[in-house]
Amino acid sequence: MNEKTIDLSAYSLLDLFGAQEKNLKFIRQLFPKVKIVVRGNELKMAGETDEIERFEEKLNHILQYFETYNRLNENDIIQIVDSDSNFKLLENTINKDVLVHGRNGKPIKPLTANQKKLVKACEENDMVFAVGPAGSGKTYTAVAMAVKALKNKEVRRIVLTRPAVEAGENLGFLPGDLRDKLDPYLQPLYDALRDMLPQQKLIDYLEDYTIEIAPLAFMRGRTLDQAFVILDEAQNTTEMQMKMFLTRMGKSAKFIVTGDITQIDLPRNQSSGLLHALKILKNVKGLSIVQLTEKDVVRHRLVTEILKAYSAS
Repeated sequence: MNEKTIDLSAYSLLDLFGAQEKNLKFIRQLFPKVKIVVRGNELKMAGETDEIERFEEKLNHILQYFETYNRLNENDIIQIVDSDSNFKLLENTINKDVLVHGRNGKPIKPLTANQKKLVKACEENDMVFAVGPAGSGKTYTAVAMAVKALKNKEVRRIVLTRPAVEAGENLGFLPGDLRDKLDPYLQPLYDALRDMLPQQKLIDYLEDYTIEIAPLAFMRGRTLDQAFVILDEAQNTTEMQMKMFLTRMGKSAKFIVTGDITQIDLPRNQSSGLLHALKILKNVKGLSIVQLTEKDVVRHRLVTEILKAYSAS
């Protein structure tokens, strides 16, 4: 009898094996000749050589499926175990437009022509400006591309940042320390990530700084190598802040800058760094500017009507 151990520390075991290890129990039923024990983050298997090899092959396919789709149930496991040794299941079912599969396998993909332009621009350029109204999918699409790049090991980490500019409120009156004050302001970024990653996986990424969410001021003096970096709400940067951010770009990095030029919350005596950058950088090679419009709004239909009304007023 042979034994082998597989490290599962890269996975959320609760999401992988299910509540009360339902998926693990089902896998054991499909491989009765292999003794399967999970202790901590390790899976130990014992059995005859040929049975061990077959189980390990299928387990790797199961892990590949889970990593791609962020879901696993008994039907998924049966399809994977019954598939041929080349495992064609993923190739046949992945939609080319899908960026990532979110929680419970939800496909996340660009929904409009301009969102598709944003994806293509990111694939072809290292720096992209995405400008458009609220609800047009700028940030959500950018975060999806960042998660895809991280999963494909194209980058080592994701950095998401926003300028800490108050939209009519005063942060000083909010309770708590600096992080407590800023976390609600960064909430849209957390919301997007929660849609795309299992909860425990996201917690792990945040704890080891594989994913970092921080106010723009924290970027000063840094060089961001092998990172996918998103500057959100860029209309609220000053010219100096924008220059500071853009010059943080290191080797093998992707930068996306998103903003809505109709929602500038800066004091009247300060000009927007986004408007300035769009003006002076439009002819720089390797940099792309994508304009989204009201037609790209994918929230409730009333949002589109509201934007039209404000534009006409």
